[in-house]
Amino acid sequence: MHAAVVRDWATPPRYEVFADPTALGEHEEVVEVLASGLHPRVRSQAAGSHYTSTDTLPLIPGIDGVGRRADGTLVYFVLPDTNLGALAEQTVVDARRLVTLPASSDPVLLAAAMNPAMSSWIALRDRLSFTAGESVLIMGATGSAGQLAVQVAKHLGAGEIVVAGRGQARLDLLRALGADRTIDLAGPLEQVAADYAARAAEVDVVLDYLWGPPTELALPALLQARRDRGRLLSWIEIGSVAGPDIALPSAALRQANVHFLGSGQGSASTAGILASLPALVEELSRGSFVIDAVTRPLRDVEAVWGERSQSSGERIVLVP
Repeated sequence: MHAAVVRDWATPPRYEVFADPTALGEHEEVVEVLASGLHPRVRSQAAGSHYTSTDTLPLIPGIDGVGRRADGTLVYFVLPDTNLGALAEQTVVDARRLVTLPASSDPVLLAAAMNPAMSSWIALRDRLSFTAGESVLIMGATGSAGQLAVQVAKHLGAGEIVVAGRGQARLDLLRALGADRTIDLAGPLEQVAADYAARAAEVDVVLDYLWGPPTELALPALLQARRDRGRLLSWIEIGSVAGPDIALPSAALRQANVHFLGSGQGSASTAGILASLPALVEELSRGSFVIDAVTRPLRDVEAVWGERSQSSGERIVLVP
């Protein structure tokens, strides 16, 4: 078969011939891959920099996708940690990690949307007890996952949605998706901190796709401006686009009732994630959420790897 293959962590995957996969385990089967998203998580996997990465090469990256089983059934699949990923004509899946799709499903749409939508879907439905009417701040809202987070929060009944990202024009576009207030992170730091205090201090939940310096700036600005610091603020760390670490002053944990938790592979159980996916598939199939999916042939993977940034809200889908 043909696949995108990583043989050196320092170079992009290359399209080449690779041995056909073989199902060996009790629940394993080979599926034909129809579409797989080029998510940030896939890029870090291919670079060997994700926290689940090992030093084992060669590697076919790709963590999920839409495929066809031997009986013709369409499925969405989530792969375990494996070196035989989804950026290939075929891959090995665990039948317990499949979601059966309607025959009319759009493979490209679901391959593009499931992973980024899952981040906020799982965070708000499973990682805490989110209640309709609560307000949400989305940090990193202009990317594809952030744009879907706006829609998911709105769908789940958020009372007010504040979005933070770089570029006022791009932030303004999020109002059509449900955003109520905006914070442009491209401004002077003093102004950004003041905007956090004025526009987001009273939120109930933060969905943080950025971490790093933006979080270091936002955290004290939010906590110090809250009228009632004893009211719970749930801060959910989902991504680290802006940096893997923050300096957290001890006072931040004493001066306000803030609860930090993560949402990602490991912090949410595989069984719990899979149990939440059929409902998400249903909403995506119904057209409840929109995403800008860009289809590219798998054979162009090496060129695609270097030519596009996904910060614009596009999600590239590679099709064998």
